[in-house]
Amino acid sequence: MYPIDLSGKTAVVFGIANRRSIAAAIAAMLHRAGARLAVAYQNERLRGNVAKLVEPWPDTLMVECDVTSDDNVAAAFDAVSKDLGRVDAIIHSIAFANRGDLGGRFIDTGREGFRTALDVSAYSLIPVARFGAPLMTEGGSIVTLTFQASQRVFPGYNVMGTAKAALENEVAQLAHDLGPDAIRVNAVSPGPLDTVSSRVIRGYRDMKRAHEERSPMKRNVTHEEAAGAALFLCSDLATGITGQVIRVDTGYGIMGI
Repeated sequence: MYPIDLSGKTAVVFGIANRRSIAAAIAAMLHRAGARLAVAYQNERLRGNVAKLVEPWPDTLMVECDVTSDDNVAAAFDAVSKDLGRVDAIIHSIAFANRGDLGGRFIDTGREGFRTALDVSAYSLIPVARFGAPLMTEGGSIVTLTFQASQRVFPGYNVMGTAKAALENEVAQLAHDLGPDAIRVNAVSPGPLDTVSSRVIRGYRDMKRAHEERSPMKRNVTHEEAAGAALFLCSDLATGITGQVIRVDTGYGIMGI
């Protein structure tokens, strides 16, 4: 038996693009723990990648959802409700910024690029929580993914750091709103992880190298370690935790230099 048993629980996972996605690692761990899954893919272009990933997982529901549209989010949860009924956990692992805004000087960020990054990477958590919470009839857990750039400067990460700062504030505000319904809202903050998105950030290799050299554990974090933290937050072991940012960074965040 898996160390945490989610048998009889249901989870909706947003943000799987391919097998390298952090959301994919979390979905795999939730499945191994016994949860029945619904996975949301952004559009038809990504459907094939996601379908291959979930093919070995019986009874997994796939739903198309572009989180920049409230109507899309509402429709996705309507499909989830019809198939799964109650929802116990929601994973929000969504981030995007225009490639041209992930490098150079932050001061040169354009207005439209700023709007795009904040809309997709931060605002999207709000409609996901708004339309997902009514299905969490017995309480539950909403988990999002953030990064230490919310508080510190990582050259090249630029506007995504601003988006993560907004996201973390939303975690606190949503935790307050949904607490009376026994719905917990938390964030996992891993160190730098290899994904299709992270590799387009100019300076990403420097981020990884600095993390490995300076962290107390002298290594980078893994996808599985980030997924393990999400699994814990989705379990009944974490029923007293809400509004928090859980660092999974091999200790890098405690270091001054």
